[in-house]
Amino acid sequence: MLTGTIHHFSGRHFSSRMARVMTSGIGALVLSGLIAVSPASAAKDYTVLEDVEGFDPNAIEYATPSDLADDNLLLDVVRANGRLVAVGEFGHIIYSDDRGETWTQAETVPTQVTLTTVAFPTDKVGFAAGHDTTIVKTEDGGVTWERVYHDFDAETPIFGLYFDTPQHGLAVGAFSLVLETNDGGETWEQRDVVDGGDYDYHLNDIFQAKDGTIYIAAEFGNVFRSTDKGASFQAIKTPYEGSFWSGLGLADGSVLVYGMRGNVYHTVDAGETWAKVPTDTKKSFGGGVQLDSGDIILVGLNGAVAYSSDGGNSFLTTSRRDREGYNAVADGPDGKIVIFGVPGVKIMPDNAEDAIAKDDVSS
Repeated sequence: MLTGTIHHFSGRHFSSRMARVMTSGIGALVLSGLIAVSPASAAKDYTVLEDVEGFDPNAIEYATPSDLADDNLLLDVVRANGRLVAVGEFGHIIYSDDRGETWTQAETVPTQVTLTTVAFPTDKVGFAAGHDTTIVKTEDGGVTWERVYHDFDAETPIFGLYFDTPQHGLAVGAFSLVLETNDGGETWEQRDVVDGGDYDYHLNDIFQAKDGTIYIAAEFGNVFRSTDKGASFQAIKTPYEGSFWSGLGLADGSVLVYGMRGNVYHTVDAGETWAKVPTDTKKSFGGGVQLDSGDIILVGLNGAVAYSSDGGNSFLTTSRRDREGYNAVADGPDGKIVIFGVPGVKIMPDNAEDAIAKDDVSS
C-alpha cells in the first residue's frame, strides 16, 4: 500500500514502471501516495508499454509545453542564487525569478517521466531526476536541459540528489539505489550505500548539514551519515521505526529528519542521539525549509503546514483549507512562503498567526 508522496512510497513491490502505464489523472494521485490502492489491482487495468509493438524505452520524449505547468503536481524545489526551480510530473520544470510570484516553464526538457528531485551546485549548473532512473542536466540555470542518464529497465526511481561541486554528485532512490558521478553527469557508477551492507531500504532524500556532513533519510527509522563528502556512509538507527521522507541541516548546525505520521526528530550531536519533536499531528511531512529569519516550515499531506520559531524544538501544525498534499516549500515574497504539491504552486504567509488570520489554514 502506498503511504507517502511520489518519492516516498512504502509499497515494497511497487514498481516505477507503473508511472508509464498509468495515464489518467488519478494515476498521478496514486503515484503520489495520496490515494491508497493495491498495485496488483491497479496494474491489471492497464497495458504494459513494453508489449506495444514498436515501443522504444530509450527514445527521448520531451515535456509538453503547458500553461498549467505550475498548476499540476510539483514535488521539489531548489533555490539557484536568486532563481527558484521546481520539478514535477510529466517532466515539468518551471522557474521563477521573482521569488515565486510568477513562473516560466523550461524550454526543453528531454523526458516526460515524473521528476521528484532537483539540485543546483551553482546558479547555472543543475540536475533533476525521477522515475525510470532518469537524470537531466542544465547549464543555463534551468532554461534548457539534456538527458544524462536513463535506465528504463531498472524499475528504480530516484528520490534525492546531492552535489558538492558541479562535477561530483550522488543520486539516491528506491531499494538502496546509489549512483555517483565524478564528471558532471557524463558517467554514473552504481555503488552500495554502505560497503558490504545488505540494505534494500528506500533512500528517500539526501541533504547536507552546516558542517558538511551528508545525511540520507530512509525507511524503518534509518538514517545514513557521511563525513567524507559521500565517499562512505554509516548507518544510524533512530528511535523511530517508520519512514523518514526528508531532512534539513539547520543554521545552528543541528539536523532535523521528518516523515510519516507527523514524526520529526532533532539531533544536536550529528546523529549520535535524537529527540522527538512535538508536532501535535499524525499528518506526514515531506518537505521543509529554514527561512532567513530562522523560522522553520514543514509541509505534508492533507494540507499540513507546520511552523517552528524555536529552532525546530517544537512545531505548531496547521491545516490548509484545501487539504491537498504538499511536498516542498521555499522562502517566497516578503512575508510569504511558496509551497508545492498536488495543486502545483501556492503562496501563503510565512507565519502561523498571519495564515490563520487570513483564513488560509485552520489551527
